[in-house]
Amino acid sequence: MFDNLTGRLAGVVKTLRGEARLTESNIQQALREVRLALLEADVALPTVKDFIARVKEKAIGHEVMGSLTPGQALVGVVHQELIAIMGGEKADLNLSTVPPAVILMAGLQGAGKTTSSGKLAKWLMEQKKKKVLLVSCDIYRPAAIHQLELLASQTGADFFPVKDGQKPGEIGMAALDYARKHHHDVMIVDTAGRLGIDEAMMQEISELETLLKPIETLFVVDAMQGQDAVNTAKAFSDALPLTGVILTKLDGDARGGAALSVKHITGKPIKFTGIAEKLTGLEAFHPDRMASRILGMGDVLGLIEEAHRTADQQEAEKLMKKMKSGKGFDLDDFKAQFQQMRNMGGMNALMDKLPAQLSQAAQNVKVDDKVISRTEGIINSMTRQERAKPEILKASRKRRIAAGAGVSVQEVNRLLAQFEQARKMMKMMNKGGMSKMMRGLKGMFPRLH
Repeated sequence: MFDNLTGRLAGVVKTLRGEARLTESNIQQALREVRLALLEADVALPTVKDFIARVKEKAIGHEVMGSLTPGQALVGVVHQELIAIMGGEKADLNLSTVPPAVILMAGLQGAGKTTSSGKLAKWLMEQKKKKVLLVSCDIYRPAAIHQLELLASQTGADFFPVKDGQKPGEIGMAALDYARKHHHDVMIVDTAGRLGIDEAMMQEISELETLLKPIETLFVVDAMQGQDAVNTAKAFSDALPLTGVILTKLDGDARGGAALSVKHITGKPIKFTGIAEKLTGLEAFHPDRMASRILGMGDVLGLIEEAHRTADQQEAEKLMKKMKSGKGFDLDDFKAQFQQMRNMGGMNALMDKLPAQLSQAAQNVKVDDKVISRTEGIINSMTRQERAKPEILKASRKRRIAAGAGVSVQEVNRLLAQFEQARKMMKMMNKGGMSKMMRGLKGMFPRLH
């Protein structure tokens, strides 16, 4: 996500080796590197200037503690300022009103409003236990209404049907009446987008704003547009009482500039980020965690939360017992670990949240989601007895499994070798051989051949 920015900022630490304190002369070069890194990441120029001035002010004269290098001390200051520039505190959705709480989605065409509406409905239902109604006021794009209806059925949210010839204002008021009668907690209204900001669009959305009096007006913006995204957000913010921003497609080839600039330029906090096509691909935005990810520290808290949310507690406890005893760990348990990885968004999503060094190490080993699927296919081709006792797998059984999974016998052998390695690691963990286990970790990841 922020690979280039992370790499640049990591170099800052190296430029300040051997200094006893941070002075104007020795941090000049380091700040130049930070400035270049931010500009390359497509951060708005006013934001960069302000950011560098604040870092400089705080860093000069900053005594370096015994355990820290000057580079690390500067990174600490940069980390604090990154958090501040992205909003400081996490901005929550405000739903404290007489139900239904109306959330209005605004933004340009193709930014991801409809998909984000579906994702937000799912998030509210799962995280906040709310009864959600989805409404489409996009009468110009026929597919939009059908798309939202489909998303409603996939998430389990209610959908308000639209009649032909209805105006956006009529749809909104009828839906609001329906939501009140059917005791919905939240009503999410998807609005029409345009290719550019025009008068008609602004008038229509202002009208909806006046009629529905939404408690949240969220501006959906495409992170891949960089500075354009921030400028459109600014234009919308001037015309509408926005309460927050949803930054979509952050998992794409985004340089991260929009994430760093949008709060500073518009004054509106980022409340959510879209990080995958899947309906689960919406995350609440935490400035502190995002700052850690940018500086290559990873988002371990986010990873733990994700694991808690997707894990089956009973299964996890069962596996834990097996790991502790070092006995009974079979191929079914091995497969369960891969499935857990998939539930957490696949390998790429995990990599994104890992600290930079670990993420690079894992990428060197070339872990791929396709390989994980093939691994599962091989295990699925085995009988229950074979999964429980892999030692009974001789040549004829391996040929049958390979044919069933559509792979070669070598791949079956490779999987069994990886499984054995994982089993050995479990035993090492119990014997407390942490360094041995770390050396063995490399072989656990399936390789691409």
